[in-house]
Amino acid sequence: MNLQLTLLVVYSTGVIVLGLWTSRLIRGSSDFFVAGRRLGAGLIFVSMIAANIGAGSTVGAAGLAYRDGVSAWWWVGSAGLGSIVFALSVAPRLWRIAKEHDFYTTGDYLEFRYGVTVRAVAVSLVGLGSLALLAGQLIAGAAILNVITGAPRWVGALVGGGVMTIYFTAGGLLGSAWVNTLQLIVMMTGFALALPMVYTIDVVRQLVVDPSIPASFMEFTYSSGPGSGWTLLALTGPAFIISPGLIQKSWGGANERAVRTGILLNAAVLLVFAFVPVLFGIAARGMIPGMTDPNAVLPTVLTRQLPPWLGAIALSAVFSTEVDTCDAILFMISTSASKDLYKRFLRPEASDAMLLRVARLTAFAGGMIGILLAIVLQTVIGAVTIFYSLLVVTLFVPVVAGIYVPRARSREALAAICAGVLTLFIVRVTLLPFYPWLDPTVSGLIAATIAFAGTLAVRRRPVASARRA
Repeated sequence: MNLQLTLLVVYSTGVIVLGLWTSRLIRGSSDFFVAGRRLGAGLIFVSMIAANIGAGSTVGAAGLAYRDGVSAWWWVGSAGLGSIVFALSVAPRLWRIAKEHDFYTTGDYLEFRYGVTVRAVAVSLVGLGSLALLAGQLIAGAAILNVITGAPRWVGALVGGGVMTIYFTAGGLLGSAWVNTLQLIVMMTGFALALPMVYTIDVVRQLVVDPSIPASFMEFTYSSGPGSGWTLLALTGPAFIISPGLIQKSWGGANERAVRTGILLNAAVLLVFAFVPVLFGIAARGMIPGMTDPNAVLPTVLTRQLPPWLGAIALSAVFSTEVDTCDAILFMISTSASKDLYKRFLRPEASDAMLLRVARLTAFAGGMIGILLAIVLQTVIGAVTIFYSLLVVTLFVPVVAGIYVPRARSREALAAICAGVLTLFIVRVTLLPFYPWLDPTVSGLIAATIAFAGTLAVRRRPVASARRA
């Protein structure tokens, strides 16, 4: 067994043990869903940053940087910009509502604001997208094991999926907040040690003289169209303002100040960290030209360019990011399935103990489905983009308008969701091959906004006419 694999095994075992140990802290569904609403700013920060730095932010961003260069910063940087908006406007307002009404999930808020139909539709759509996001994390973990051992993707997906399913199912949000602290330390240590050693004189020289590297490679504002450069702001920025997983994590905060401070710290780290995978991807372009698999860029550079002991630490850091983001996704899936679907529609009389049991069972089931999708889907960015696109067009308008447009009701929310999702798929499936500049997510978001505003205007007009009569 080589050093990299040994360290990954030791690390994974430690994460599982810590997750199982924290299960003793779970005394009811409140601890599992919202950590008993007692997380301080520090644990809010750790929980948020662990959820936000995952496969897309490391393996995916490095692959983008290998192709596009510096402009790949926008993949993670846009998440940081979205997190600032989330911290200063959306999160504190939603925390107050959740505290007052004892909400556990974003579905609770959607039903409170718009009704049960909106809750069911939104939760179902986002749940499907969440499975694709989970698959993206497992694809990245499988790529790491493939580089180290040559193991096929299904083996890597099974190992990564097994680790995160065991420790999250045991500890829920409260347990994962403590596990994420360990993961954050491993991640930051590994990247801080590895990055300076990657940029040797030979790598820098190759970047300067390589004729295959275009001039746009060092342009921060470059974009080749949807899914590249600054256009990523429309994809990942809104997603980090209304993500159900992030909203529900913020509801674990002890007070508004803890929520705001923790999320702002998370935003600051994201804005700086956004350069890290980009620098790795650029270095890989200089030292290993001709790579065709974007998933393998980061694991390959860490194994080839670093001493074995440091490569082992760096790979553990990457593996850590994939696993800790997986628990955030399982959090969304299990809490929504158990609270928004099972208790709301199937067994309203379910006890607290039964709700907790169902949450753990759905977390396990979600992990297994994610493993299967990881075997089918091709790239990290492709899988993650499916989630972000569906999330934005489904929830952005209803969640934000629910805070700032008091007159909005179920009809407006359903119109926005239907128009956004339908436009997203029409553009992606039928129009994008002919109009590559047309961004499916932006198109869906515009359609959702127009549908929401149009439905609201039509509903208000008869009321105003009746009053004049």
